Amino acid sequence: MSNLLVEIGNTALKAAWSERMTLGKTFRYQGEKFMDFILSLTRREKPEVLLLSSVYAISPADAAVLKEECTYLLILDSNNKEFLVAHGLPSYISYDRAASILAARYLFKGRGCTIVDFGTTLSVDFTGEDGMYRGGNISLGCRTRFKALNRYSRSLPLVDMPENPEPIGQSETASIASGVVSGIVFEIEGYLNLHPDNIVVFTGGDANYFAKRMKSSIFAICNLVLMGMALIADEYVQKLHQ
Repeated sequence: MSNLLVEIGNTALKAAWSERMTLGKTFRYQGEKFMDFILSLTRREKPEVLLLSSVYAISPADAAVLKEECTYLLILDSNNKEFLVAHGLPSYISYDRAASILAARYLFKGRGCTIVDFGTTLSVDFTGEDGMYRGGNISLGCRTRFKALNRYSRSLPLVDMPENPEPIGQSETASIASGVVSGIVFEIEGYLNLHPDNIVVFTGGDANYFAKRMKSSIFAICNLVLMGMALIADEYVQKLHQ
């Protein structure tokens, strides 16, 4: 029986079926009826473990519904921080960041890692060679920066992410595009210089976009969070069967 991994983020829901560490078909949903979407998946196939990671606290009523859709339900949200502490992670970090850290530990055991997640927010996390968490930072994600410039200025337009931004803008829109993209590149290069011997892992929706703009060698793993969740689900199953 497969496990179903569901990540509810700031702007979208991502889901995937998994067999141990192998990810199967993945799904993306953007809307408010995330419970209906999850149920549309579980009613096609009942998962052994339904692992739900959410930036929002899951209500007891929703948890009760989901519990009927699987053999085991595991919820990782703001009401369930014990898992973070048990894995040597601080209770303040989100579970998507935690899953990325656990996946990096698994994939690059014995190496320090710099993990950059390009999403609604831009998060940068560091682990040491021993796998221990060394801290991290959060700033605005790329598209969030474009929206913020438009919203909080009186005259600047909303600009889409450019396919090939100019090094220096020669128009208003080009200046915004280049300023945002180049600013993120310079920001990330600064972080990479802090730990030059670390393995660098990019994840999130814009991982490939920025990986090709970096001078350093990058591992771009867009589904790193889901890989970490697959690891968590597999670990949970193994403990149940001991």
